[in-house]
Amino acid sequence: MTQPTFKKSSYSAGDDNCVEVATPGGSGSGSRIRDSKDPSGPALAFDRAAHTAFIDAVAAGEFDFGLL
Repeated sequence: MTQPTFKKSSYSAGDDNCVEVATPGGSGSGSRIRDSKDPSGPALAFDRAAHTAFIDAVAAGEFDFGLL
């Protein structure tokens, strides 16, 4: 099994305080998400539907808890 290639957002501007995402590829595959400060640590695995739902919720502001 090959290791996924993780990438940081270009918006991170070199900051290590963010998450990294890997999409292993293949039909119906999902994604892996990990903390960029701990690349050897655990990664969360999401199927395509769960990842899409998460991205849609972020875009809709569902996780904006008055932090900005």
